[in-house]
Amino acid sequence: MKYFVTIAGREHEVNIDGDTVTLDGTALRAHIEDLQGTPITIVTIGTEVHRIVTRRGDEKGNYTLSVGGHRVVAEALDARSHTIRKLTGASAKAAGPAHLHAPMPGLIVRINVAAGDTVHAGQGLVVMEAMKMENELRASAAGKVKRVAVNAGSAVEKGALLLEMEAES
Repeated sequence: MKYFVTIAGREHEVNIDGDTVTLDGTALRAHIEDLQGTPITIVTIGTEVHRIVTRRGDEKGNYTLSVGGHRVVAEALDARSHTIRKLTGASAKAAGPAHLHAPMPGLIVRINVAAGDTVHAGQGLVVMEAMKMENELRASAAGKVKRVAVNAGSAVEKGALLLEMEAES
């Protein structure tokens, strides 16, 4: 089965055939096992074992993954959905960086940027504690921090605005 996975603005082609996964042309031995009743997936690549917590996003194919203490936002589409999206232009999104919102209720532990800072895609912006785990929230695209809307130590609800972002001038 073929998938197109986009992380931090970079698209990867993933083919899954039994226990062989081909990522951007490189074949790897891999095994995926869901832990029933939990959002946890155990992924074995070669001899390495990874515990991944997966949460579905608001749109089809969007996921938030917690891997090794890092939070990653990804879009995974099967080949058919990917082709339809490209043909219809449904993948066209607003240019520039998106504002950073809290993905869940939690406590702001650390803010790694200030108003006026230039950031790159994937850069850690805010560290938030939720469900007894620290999660680093990263920039979805390059841009500039327009305004920091919270302070370290603040409790926030899901969807709360954390940072206002703007395109670099």
